Amino acid sequence: MPQICQPETLISPEELPIWVPGTVISSSQNLGWKEVSQCTYQYHGQDVEIPPMERFLVVRYHSGVTPMDRQFDGHWTRTKCQPGHFSLLSRAAASHWHWTDDVEVSHLYLSNELMSRVASDMLDKEVSEILLHDVLRGSDPVVNHIVDTMTLEARSQNQGNALCAEALGVQLAVYLLRSYANCIEKERPLSGQLSQAQVSRLQEYIDAHLQDTITLAELAAVLSLGIWTFGRQVQRTLGCTAQALVMKHRIERARTLLIKDQLALKQVAAVCGFSDQAHMTRSFRTHTGLTPGAFQKSGKRSQQPPS
Repeated sequence: MPQICQPETLISPEELPIWVPGTVISSSQNLGWKEVSQCTYQYHGQDVEIPPMERFLVVRYHSGVTPMDRQFDGHWTRTKCQPGHFSLLSRAAASHWHWTDDVEVSHLYLSNELMSRVASDMLDKEVSEILLHDVLRGSDPVVNHIVDTMTLEARSQNQGNALCAEALGVQLAVYLLRSYANCIEKERPLSGQLSQAQVSRLQEYIDAHLQDTITLAELAAVLSLGIWTFGRQVQRTLGCTAQALVMKHRIERARTLLIKDQLALKQVAAVCGFSDQAHMTRSFRTHTGLTPGAFQKSGKRSQQPPS
C-alpha cells in the first residue's frame, strides 16, 4: 500500500511547476472550477521527484513518444508512453518520474472531497481512503474521452464551462472508482442515519448561512457525503427533507427577530434568507398559522406589562 502523507505536507496542482517545470498551454485556473482542475503542459525530458499531492491526478499523453520510468510505492515501472495513453497517481503519494523526450500532456486533477462523496454514494458506505491503481501506461477510450472533453472546456472558456467541468468530473470519478481504484471503508458502515455530532454540525452551518442561498450540495459537503446519501440520511434521522430543515431554521430565526428586534418585515425577510417579504409571509403563515405582522403584534402585546 502506498505511504500516505499528512495533509499539511501535500502540494497543490498550482505548485507542481516548482518541481516539474514546463510550458503551460492551457489551464482552468481562472475559470472558477472547484473540485476539478485542468492544465496542459509541454515538457522536455526530465528526472523529477514529485512530493505528495493534495489531489488525484490523471495524465493524458497528447503528443510525443518517450520511454517512461516511474517509482511509486517503493518500486519502479518502465514502459513507453505515447498519444492515447494515460497515467494515474493517487493523492498523498510521493513519486519519482524519468523520461527523455519531449511530450505534451494534459493533467486532470480530482479533489479528495469529490472522490470521497462519489464513492460514498456508490457504496452507500463511508470511505476512509481511496487508492488509484498503479497505472503508468493505461489505454482506455472512456478515460481519454472525458479528459479530452475537459481539456477542450478549459481551452474554449465557453459560457457554463464550470458546470460542464463539474458534471464531467463526477463522470470521471465514477469511472475511475469502478475500474481503477480500491476503496477502504471506515471501520463502521453507515447506519443510515446521521450522528448527533453530524446533526449539530449541519444545524450550525445552516444558522451561520441563513442569509444566503443554501444548496443541497453545500449541505452534503459539510458532512463529506454525496447528495443522495445525504438526502436519505437527513430524511431517516430528522423525518424531513434537507430543504424543510433549512426552512424550519428560517422560520425560527424570523420568529425571534419579529419579537425581539425592531426590524421592518422586509429586513427580517432578508436576514432570514427569504427571497422577499411575500415569500416570508407565505412560508410563515404555512408554518405558524399567522402572518409575520400578526405574529409580531401578538408578541409585542404579550411582552407588555399588565396595567
